Amino acid sequence: MTANPEKALDTLAREELGLNPDDLGSPIGAAISSFIAFSIGASLPLMPFLLGLKPGVLIAAAISGAALFVVGAMLSLFSGRSAVLGGLRMLAIGSAAAAATYFIGSLFNATGL
Repeated sequence: MTANPEKALDTLAREELGLNPDDLGSPIGAAISSFIAFSIGASLPLMPFLLGLKPGVLIAAAISGAALFVVGAMLSLFSGRSAVLGGLRMLAIGSAAAAATYFIGSLFNATGL
């Protein structure tokens, strides 16, 4: 089996990982799907600013928090865990990342717009 690396990789994927290489999607399709998902996610907090809403930062924070919660809750469907706990976990991780970004920016006296 090791004389044929392609057959060895196929067997490894099937037996050890439980994957069928024939059922896997294409790398191009995965890249396009990932690009679209990230683009949509990145555009959500920009909407209040593009629409000219006055408390833009507060609205952007609320939209981002809601999106993080929804994504966390949806991901919990794949793990079999509680949707509320999954949403809260994702919200906490996103909030920690936002706080770290804010404090790092304040160390460098970044003022934004």
